[in-house]
Amino acid sequence: MCGINAIFLSDPDTVTSCRASAELCEGLGVLQHRGQDAAGIVTCGKGGRFYQCKANGMVRDVFNQHNLTSLIGYMGIGHVRYPTAGTSSHSEAQPFYVNSPYGIALAHNGNLTNAAELKNFLDHESHRHVNTDSDSELLLNIFASHLQKTGKFRVNEEDIFTALRGVYEMCSGGYAVIAMIAGFGVIAFRDPHGIRPLVIGERVNEHGTDYMVASESVCLDQLGFTNFRDVKPGEAYIITKEKVSVQQCVPAQKFTPCIFEYVYFGRPDSIIDGISVYRARLAMGEGLANQVIKKLGSLSEVDVIMPVPDTSRICALQLSYKLGILYREGFIKNAYVGRTFIMPDQNLRRASVRRKLNAMPMEFAGKNVLLVDDSIVRGTTSKEIVQMAREAGAKKVFFASAAPPLRYPNVYGIDMPTSSELIAFGRTEDEVADAIGADAVIYQTLDDLVASCRKFNKSISDFETSVFTGDYVTGITKEYLNELEEGRRAATRAKKELSNGIDRMPPKMGSEKMLGLHNNRT
Repeated sequence: MCGINAIFLSDPDTVTSCRASAELCEGLGVLQHRGQDAAGIVTCGKGGRFYQCKANGMVRDVFNQHNLTSLIGYMGIGHVRYPTAGTSSHSEAQPFYVNSPYGIALAHNGNLTNAAELKNFLDHESHRHVNTDSDSELLLNIFASHLQKTGKFRVNEEDIFTALRGVYEMCSGGYAVIAMIAGFGVIAFRDPHGIRPLVIGERVNEHGTDYMVASESVCLDQLGFTNFRDVKPGEAYIITKEKVSVQQCVPAQKFTPCIFEYVYFGRPDSIIDGISVYRARLAMGEGLANQVIKKLGSLSEVDVIMPVPDTSRICALQLSYKLGILYREGFIKNAYVGRTFIMPDQNLRRASVRRKLNAMPMEFAGKNVLLVDDSIVRGTTSKEIVQMAREAGAKKVFFASAAPPLRYPNVYGIDMPTSSELIAFGRTEDEVADAIGADAVIYQTLDDLVASCRKFNKSISDFETSVFTGDYVTGITKEYLNELEEGRRAATRAKKELSNGIDRMPPKMGSEKMLGLHNNRT
């Protein structure tokens, strides 16, 4: 899961200013919750020249006054990365760039499920070099390949829409994409099922109208953009100095936005596909209340309800109100530690839990506590939190999840590639409770979860819920899932071997080795 944004400014003076990059950087800061592995910006200035800055790290670490000042231009695209396919190496920080044809930069949120097939096409038929394992670079080169077929010295909007139709025909998966053609304009398009979110807004000024595209509406809202419109499934926008062109490039398939956006990824002050994330989470709390009553029977067993900050706070508040049970904040969060779910390594996730949260014994001592979290994924965080509650003096610890049991891999851009990593796979609720050390685990039902989102936009009949059901809207073969699992195991083995190799190095040799790695990254 990544965060993307793009901007197109109408003021002619911005051709040689850094205003576009400053606004992109501010917008990426708003979207930081969607990715903390890497950040990047590419802008376009006078004469169609591209200016780029990207690196591993948080937005505040990658960008400073000096490099933002050098990112001049009236349009640009930005990206914050959370590693899914590929690795977390510097080479896979986005946006990506190719110089042929015309000069194109591209950033992408999601995951392509036919990457091997696309790589084969680029190697053997299109003869385009791909330098990383990122499917975003594949997307860029597929687009460039189709655009090159025009054979024109200059392209127009219809040429681009034709090339995009070729991209849609070849690329399968969930994706929201922003791109920029040197000296021409900004492009935004979304997969035919609308799995990954994308919204466009405008800001009127004395020079005309500025446009911004982003993963979430809150990014546009905080920068003064209004008149939000979700990019429809299979739809593409082209923004140039002359006009904004919109075209339905391919017929929309069944509209199935990812429900995990509302459970976890989206900021509560965002509206995604017409659904308020905040209101959806309130509704999740109401649905969860019914399951708590059903599971525990007597509510007298629960003294206090506590959220696992921050995502579950809204759900827990509504659950407390609905059940008439005291709500308390038992965990204090360190705001300067990243989100554990989107960390690229299991050991990092485990180690960071206790650095991120601190339990207050005065709220736990001698009480039966109902902890509420947005979901239980690998169980790493949940197990540590239950243990922290017991160490703080809780008599009983019940654990409620705003999402149903996650039992299947996600293939559309969320880091859940194998069932074996999911704690609910092959386990009952009672077995999950035993595994995380809780007295009981209470899950939201899938029907209630879907209803809590759909009630705010009844034009959406269904959501992408494959992590709960194993049903994939784009159609996924068992062979593909097996390849994913084997790739995950191989990556884990490689990390362990690398870690063991570094641990065995003599101090002097190790420091020289690390210095060499550092120099390679710079």
